[in-house]
Amino acid sequence: MGTRPAELRALLDAVAGQDEPASRIVVVGNGTGSLPDLPEGVTGVELPENRGVSGGRNVAIETLRSFGDVDIVVDLDDDGLLVDTDVFRRLADLYEADPRLGIVSFRIADETGETQRRHVPRLGAKDPLRGGEVTTFLGGGHGLSMPMLDRIGGWPEDFFFTHEETDLAWRALDAGWKVLYAPELLLQHPRTSPARHAVYYRMTARNRVWLAKRNLPVPLVPVYLGVWTLLTLARTRSLPGLKAWFGGFAEGVRRSGGPRAPMRWTTVLRMTRLGRPPVI
Repeated sequence: MGTRPAELRALLDAVAGQDEPASRIVVVGNGTGSLPDLPEGVTGVELPENRGVSGGRNVAIETLRSFGDVDIVVDLDDDGLLVDTDVFRRLADLYEADPRLGIVSFRIADETGETQRRHVPRLGAKDPLRGGEVTTFLGGGHGLSMPMLDRIGGWPEDFFFTHEETDLAWRALDAGWKVLYAPELLLQHPRTSPARHAVYYRMTARNRVWLAKRNLPVPLVPVYLGVWTLLTLARTRSLPGLKAWFGGFAEGVRRSGGPRAPMRWTTVLRMTRLGRPPVI
């Protein structure tokens, strides 16, 4: 969004320093007006308005697809940093070893090396260094199979931000792809709270409703939304936050978040076996 020029340059330097170089690099200016000067070989795309996390990533994917020679897409937040120089090589090895691998989630750690609990994509996992198959992934740093994207489509642009990763992961799982948490692939990211965004509570609630309406079998929709309503009431201490949350929930009920394509019950069973049934 044009607010972190120094961090963006540091990230691009870290990308350039990988021992297996990226074949293409795209920077999307999401309503920034104009992008800063970019290194040679980096393609810049300037959008006239902010299309959100989902919209910006979709533009990047379409730009990469136009080159015709990209098989793995790596998304990186502009305030993230690749500390190690072998991330892309290790990522490529993972995809080469498993043709059904669709999504690879990096481990996110702050400047002290600590990984917040919310950044471990599994229930009840206290050890951020334990990898394996999961049912969702982290948006700040991850790899996506281009053949998978060709099959299932891109990011849900109506979401703007929050829960777009879960929507993509659920569609990938339902199409038979794997989602892997690979903690050896590290993205350093400043410690932040998602609630720093003014629209966080509203979009969190709205997009949870859309996530359920788009992806879940009918009997699971009220279960999923009921569980998350109870969890929100138990966890949220801000009355303005709760008010915004319920406003977003009502918006999600009233409006459509995109076409409905409920997952198969075999996918529900698979997710349950992976430790996270699609009700929480």
